[in-house]
Amino acid sequence: MRVKLQPLAKQVIVITGASSGIGLATAREAARRGAKVVLASRNKEALAEIERSIRAKGFEATHVVTDVSKREDIEALAAAAINAYGRFDTWVNNAGQGLYGRLDQVSDEDHRRLFDINFWGMVNGTLVAAAHLKSHGGGAIINLGSVVADVGFPVQGMYSASKHAIKGFTDAFRMEAANEGAPISVTLIKPAAIDTPFPKHAKTYLKNTPTLPPPIYLPQDVAEAILHAAVHGGRDFYIGSGGKMMSSLNKRVPKLVDWFGATFVAKQSVKHEKLNRDPEGALYEPGQDGETRGDAEGLARRSAYTKAVEHPLLAGAAMAALALTAIGLISRHNRT
Repeated sequence: MRVKLQPLAKQVIVITGASSGIGLATAREAARRGAKVVLASRNKEALAEIERSIRAKGFEATHVVTDVSKREDIEALAAAAINAYGRFDTWVNNAGQGLYGRLDQVSDEDHRRLFDINFWGMVNGTLVAAAHLKSHGGGAIINLGSVVADVGFPVQGMYSASKHAIKGFTDAFRMEAANEGAPISVTLIKPAAIDTPFPKHAKTYLKNTPTLPPPIYLPQDVAEAILHAAVHGGRDFYIGSGGKMMSSLNKRVPKLVDWFGATFVAKQSVKHEKLNRDPEGALYEPGQDGETRGDAEGLARRSAYTKAVEHPLLAGAAMAALALTAIGLISRHNRT
């Protein structure tokens, strides 16, 4: 069934992981465009300051301290949104955590904790949000996946696995919602590397400082795609042509992508400098929040591809350009 979504200025939007990075960029942009935003994360102090700053500009916001790995916290978040604004129209499952290290280095406890946040947090949010939306006229559920839902990355193996799981769950949930005629739009956002504090918040087993492999894009691109999906729906959105390219190549020349990952991605995921912070990151306790950007100043860029696919007239040209580039890479690989 066709789902009718409200204009952004009429919406109440719940955003998990809203105290930094993509979540914070999305919350600020949604509020600026007139939506009422419900901010959720584990960091009480950061959330309170972000709410204050949004309200100081004349916009509507409230916050709820939430550990998404706990179903009872997600249920309390939904109840708080309904208590504050009478409903919610869009639920954004953005909360996520990074973990750097070879798969045989990382402890089982850390692997499970990562899945509790990234995967089970998204499952909890989706199911709780769906129950409300089904009984209150419908709306949008937007899950944050990643390009690593399609292509695994070395030294981020379990993170990649969690994003694969998010994709599988989101696709299955979308089918079940359609099968029962639920008035819910279900979107999966697949960012490439985004300039957020993600590496700083990640727990790491590496001796050197973790970073993101290029190309790197700005968090504003992701925020705009999320808000586009909140109003217009859509199945999948890749953020950055680099991510779309990797996914496409992985389907057609997987051995080439394996070679590239083994040869380059592992090296590009760490800096030359030695680690100079607490390696625990924010896996178990909140980190230093309140920032949207990471340390890729001068390297991060806007994605013309992502902007194009949000507009149907430009999408065909963007896809054609990507296809031509991919064909060239495949042909070059076949010749060698």
